[in-house]
Amino acid sequence: MKNTDAQPPYETLEIGTPLDYTSDIYRVYLEVGENNDTVKDILIDFMGIEKKHQIVSLAYGYEIEIPMQCIPEIVRLIVNKNIAVYQVNRISKTKNTWG
Repeated sequence: MKNTDAQPPYETLEIGTPLDYTSDIYRVYLEVGENNDTVKDILIDFMGIEKKHQIVSLAYGYEIEIPMQCIPEIVRLIVNKNIAVYQVNRISKTKNTWG
């Protein structure tokens, strides 16, 4: 069954899974082991300066809005800076799209 709300349309079973290559946006929490702005700088570089306001700094991490397929890439960028990622939680799907 095709989900025509997703852009591009995808099989409904793929939405919200690692096979989700739509431009649909999810609110994601990243818990990281750092006490400076290195991770925030990585997120700004990845997301773009125009989306900087969408990054929410929390006590032990950040909330961001990104497509599913970007999650592994962001984790890789953080780990490559020798910063631990303790958890990644997909909170909810938003009505926004990437672009």
